[in-house]
Amino acid sequence: MIGVLVTGGPGVGKTTLLKEIELRGFTTVGDTARALIAERKRNGLTPRPPPLEFAEEILRRDCAQYKAASQRAGLVFFDRGVPEALGMLEPARPLLADELEARLAEFFYHETAFILPPWESIFIQDAERDQTFADTLRVHESLRRWYVRCGIRLVEVPKGTVGERADFILREVGAVIPNRSIEATSAGKLRLPTAAPHVER
Repeated sequence: MIGVLVTGGPGVGKTTLLKEIELRGFTTVGDTARALIAERKRNGLTPRPPPLEFAEEILRRDCAQYKAASQRAGLVFFDRGVPEALGMLEPARPLLADELEARLAEFFYHETAFILPPWESIFIQDAERDQTFADTLRVHESLRRWYVRCGIRLVEVPKGTVGERADFILREVGAVIPNRSIEATSAGKLRLPTAAPHVER
């Protein structure tokens, strides 16, 4: 498996984009935070538990999803993933550089991740998305800082149609599917700068 991270703040089009990529024959992995919020609401609980508990559960689920997806061949596209779950832990339980580096080495992804920018005209709230557009702007900046710390190259996906955005990502990772065959670039190693931001969901 070569895991490709697709990230961005709430309501920027990640779910729709990944559905388009899936329709083109690729494996995709959904956002665990949305799934957890939906489960809690169905069970009559608050959408989110306390921050540390929420971060630890997201990390547990993201690690499990990664391990399950690692059995697949070729490219697998993740709606967020383990690096961001680690970022959620920072405010409550800061990670030492060695600990972060070890986790990123264990759960490695393609050297390039893709970030969808805030886009107010497509932003909507829904049952699992209670954030405002101002929250989206703040999360976007926190994600940029966190990916720098993780040493992952972050490429912004231009605004456009869903098809155009899917084309952009697939070109960037070197994927071609003329007959549902897949070619992909190799995943790269991660290097860790010393800044210490964190990530919200």
